[in-house]
Amino acid sequence: MNKVITIKLNNLKIGYKNKNIHKTVASNIHSQICSGELTCLLGINGVGKSTLLRTLCAFQPALSGEIQLMGKPLQSYNDKDLSTVISVVLTEKCDIRNMTVKELVGMGRSPYTGFWGKLNKKDQIIITEAIKLVNIQDLTERMLHTLSDGERQKAMIAKALAQQTPVIYLDEPTAFLDFPSKVEIMQLLHNLTRKTNKTIFLSTHDLELALQIADKIWLMDRNNGIMTGTPEDLALNGNLSSFFQRKGIVFDMETGLFRITNNYSKKICLTGHGYKYAMVRKALQRNEILANRNVVSDICIETRTNEPDTFILQLPNKEAILIKSIDNLLSQLRSWYQQN
Repeated sequence: MNKVITIKLNNLKIGYKNKNIHKTVASNIHSQICSGELTCLLGINGVGKSTLLRTLCAFQPALSGEIQLMGKPLQSYNDKDLSTVISVVLTEKCDIRNMTVKELVGMGRSPYTGFWGKLNKKDQIIITEAIKLVNIQDLTERMLHTLSDGERQKAMIAKALAQQTPVIYLDEPTAFLDFPSKVEIMQLLHNLTRKTNKTIFLSTHDLELALQIADKIWLMDRNNGIMTGTPEDLALNGNLSSFFQRKGIVFDMETGLFRITNNYSKKICLTGHGYKYAMVRKALQRNEILANRNVVSDICIETRTNEPDTFILQLPNKEAILIKSIDNLLSQLRSWYQQN
């Protein structure tokens, strides 16, 4: 599918107006969002993610600058027209009783039928398709209050799909979910951009998932404004490395993920590749040992062995030792350091 620019921000300033006082949250925002892409907004608490999202949804006005939606200024849309262009899934838990999943998804048709409007055959087909897209056919007649958090979130996404808007905004869609459900929802949203060519934009604190699944990342920072790009470009140009620089978190270029800053007191040469290499490196770093292929050290660990859970430890002036687990490897190293 051809990607087109659906949202464009020109010199946008966001914040709040209170009588004669303007509080600016972020300014000089220039960016764009395309159809067929999952874009994730990342930033620390209080940086203005929710303010930006509310401004993009037209829930509050921009202080200055322009938001273009589908080639038209956002302020040129009336509420009725806007409801056929933007659908929104908010953070709050859906705690509605006495309503089935199908009835909730059907509420997505209200921009076309009116709140009390009757659903026709075409509406029913659209509702069925929306439910199918998020794979909750077996939940159709279930009451909402009987669903798990993940199932409820899928129902809310189906409602947004039934609204048939080219743009879907989500505010922290994985906030109340366990980790497997977080992954499932993020993968679902990514797949929906491919199947429907919709623009899906969400704010999230799930940094690692966003870096692995999103097509584009918006990094919102008080000092640098908003930095945008693919996760890989943001890694290569250093923006990810500087993002949490003062928060005790560093971006690991070798894995493409963030990790806690470690204070290293020792160094070990670690060779190999794949998951065994990554797991040993992680365990050593947690124990204040810098370990990678580029380290020069008298101690060397080789992870390239034929057996899945074995490693070769080479200590100075000793024969190489075959070790069966990372736990035993750490014990051997502790003994060595205590004696030397």
